[in-house]
Amino acid sequence: MNMLFAIDQNTNEIIVSESPKGSNKINLVERIKRDDNIILYNAVVTLSSISSSSNLDISLFKAMDKVCMLIYEKQKK
Repeated sequence: MNMLFAIDQNTNEIIVSESPKGSNKINLVERIKRDDNIILYNAVVTLSSISSSSNLDISLFKAMDKVCMLIYEKQKK
């Protein structure tokens, strides 16, 4: 499974989803309020910033995505 992270700017929540490898299907895992994990929220904002950059650096994007996954996994424990 690939984990996907996004920000819902209307509710200030982190949207955590997953997608089976090789599939276009996306399944919602959970929504996390900004105040429940501000560190993850800021990391996902940075990830979103990197992905919307006109000079997308794929290696930087992958590194920040890993950071988001690590923060999320630590929060789950």
